[in-house]
Amino acid sequence: MEAQDAQDTARRLRAIGDELSDRFYERADAVRTLVVTLLAGQHSLVLGPPGTAKSELARELTGRVEGASYWEILLSKFTAPTRMFGPIDVAALARGEYRQVYDGRATTAHIAFIDEIFKCSTAALNETLGFLNERIYHPENGGEPIRCPLIGAITASNELPDGEDSAAIYDRLLVRIEVGYLEDPSNFAALVRSAVGRPAAPARTTVELAALRHAVSEGVPAVEVPDPIVDAVCTLRAALRRKELVASDRRWRQAVGLLQASAFLDGRPAVGERDLSVLTHVLWDSPAQRPVVEREVLQLVNPDAKEALDLADTIEELETQLDAMAGQSREALSEWVIKKAHNRLAMAGKRLETLREEAVGAGRSTATIDRVTGRQRAVRARVLTEALGVDASTVRDRL
Repeated sequence: MEAQDAQDTARRLRAIGDELSDRFYERADAVRTLVVTLLAGQHSLVLGPPGTAKSELARELTGRVEGASYWEILLSKFTAPTRMFGPIDVAALARGEYRQVYDGRATTAHIAFIDEIFKCSTAALNETLGFLNERIYHPENGGEPIRCPLIGAITASNELPDGEDSAAIYDRLLVRIEVGYLEDPSNFAALVRSAVGRPAAPARTTVELAALRHAVSEGVPAVEVPDPIVDAVCTLRAALRRKELVASDRRWRQAVGLLQASAFLDGRPAVGERDLSVLTHVLWDSPAQRPVVEREVLQLVNPDAKEALDLADTIEELETQLDAMAGQSREALSEWVIKKAHNRLAMAGKRLETLREEAVGAGRSTATIDRVTGRQRAVRARVLTEALGVDASTVRDRL
């Protein structure tokens, strides 16, 4: 890939990410991670409760690749393999020929979105694993395996797998992204306003399929991985092992491609420390492990975000105290606000603003800081409403 072509592809993908981040509130990190995963030719899981725009986000992203064959399905435990990979050709069967119709199915897709991935039926399990792992499908008639042109799949689920069969699929999804309901009251207000009236047509940048495939096969693998980055990855692995968090060698090796894709997306010829932050979505199995992984990663690459997580602990503690005071008198709640919540929330908010300014100035990611800021604003709104009886939407300044 010539440098100019590579830069244009990266620029278009960055523009797509910016447009989707503007449209989907509090999803900037998820959007960037999905783009990086696609560039690395890997598969992702978007995990979260219903109504968090998982499907809409996936469709918006995958729909930006011009010329790509797109396939989408909502799985259930009754989904047959032929519904996914190609139904039987009834007309041919009437002539005594047994063959499948592959057009419009997973077998011919460049990009796929698989909703409720862990509800994959036992009958379709092996074929789904082969499709995700090796990009092949074994026809029903036992013929030669069919090579599938799949670049990457985005999958979604409301819950984690609870059986061995679905756990096998979970293991093959390199990137796991948690999403939740909106935290920041101002973003929620913007969401409500967006439901009223007729919004202007959003900008819609696209990227050609050929350009994306070239980036995946040639551009991303050409990104250099310097020795200091290798050392940092080894340090991170050792730190996680001390906390009894062990990822397979295969997962670590595949993660290198994500680092390269992150650098490519930013238009850089070599992986840098900032790219390591994508590993926060790779090295955990259960959501309870994610904060531990995140802290260890940020310890290496982003001191601003590491401090933001420490502030998040303070904010969560205040919300826990507020929950415990449910039913107490307004006088008791007001006293708690004056003595504890007021100063601690205000100081957290001020420090988060400073950390964000420092991160922006240093060219570091603000995703974690922004997420914690959303929590600070959400808890502040609860304190104003539940403890003081004030309408938080009418108050612009901090407590």
